[in-house]
Amino acid sequence: MLQPTKQQDALSALSGGGNELQTGSTKKRGFEAFMVKVTWVLGILFFVFSLILVYLSSHK
Repeated sequence: MLQPTKQQDALSALSGGGNELQTGSTKKRGFEAFMVKVTWVLGILFFVFSLILVYLSSHK
């Protein structure tokens, strides 16, 4: 949902990607910060549930 467009990728490649350094050092705010937290939580839950399912399937 928040991926850069192809035009931005091309401009970044031509300009040396200097814009990435500026945006990478700023603090995420609002919706972007919320989505980062949600992604981390869902990733951790996926990993934990995967381990639980592997354990349960091997002990039947």
